Amino acid sequence: MICALALPGIFLGVVLVDHSYAADARAGRQKITTCQACHGLDGLSKNPEAPNLAGQIEPYLVKSLTEYRSGERKHETMNIVAKELSDEDIADVAAYYASIQVDVLPP
Repeated sequence: MICALALPGIFLGVVLVDHSYAADARAGRQKITTCQACHGLDGLSKNPEAPNLAGQIEPYLVKSLTEYRSGERKHETMNIVAKELSDEDIADVAAYYASIQVDVLPP
């Protein structure tokens, strides 16, 4: 019973992001030129050390970029890149990558 009550709260806490503005995936598409060097033109990385961003969950991307910007999450390149991003930039970039549909086919 406790799990049944806790799960929706946990889910809402992770999914709901408090923005005073709506994220704009189209604007995010215009802001990813720096990201493309490592994460690929379409968010699918050719670099084994850079993760795929296409189809990633938007709140996860917002949280990750925010943590890179603050220095809470450490990565030499990402800390430098994210430092220049505003909250709006982060929301827009996350919305863009989250909007990319990725099809996964079992082997």
